[in-house]
Amino acid sequence: MTGFRRSDLLAIGFQGFVPFAGLDLGVVPASGGVYVLLREDDQPPRFLASSPAGWFKGRNPSLEPAELVDRWIPGAHMVYIGKASTSLRQRLTAYRRHGQGAPVGHWGGRLVWQVASPDYVVAWKMTEDEPREVERRMIAAFVAEYGRRPFANLKD
Repeated sequence: MTGFRRSDLLAIGFQGFVPFAGLDLGVVPASGGVYVLLREDDQPPRFLASSPAGWFKGRNPSLEPAELVDRWIPGAHMVYIGKASTSLRQRLTAYRRHGQGAPVGHWGGRLVWQVASPDYVVAWKMTEDEPREVERRMIAAFVAEYGRRPFANLKD
């Protein structure tokens, strides 16, 4: 896989490509798979001083804006690769609720919420392989292309 843009993802079977903020969860599969968040704006983002995401288990989801600037990859539209072992619908519900301030167990990908005025597009793909393995392979391919993980992926 190369490119990590909408056209590349469409070519390998990703669906959705809808604004994450207004996502109609009824269109998201209830089965497992992988999902991605894209920011299709090539302008550098502005970062918030603190994240609006929920604190989970007493942990602050925020990073210093300077750390976020260092993590940002200019030109990369894909900002997060995630997996849902059981239900894409449930996982994306939890992810969005976390970004809205709920203390939800979706710690991975939390950095996306510290981007000011995020206009994310979400896409998903049901997988035949274990979703965690597909996620790992996608992250490894991204690292091979860009030299590091997507902006909000904190582990491989």
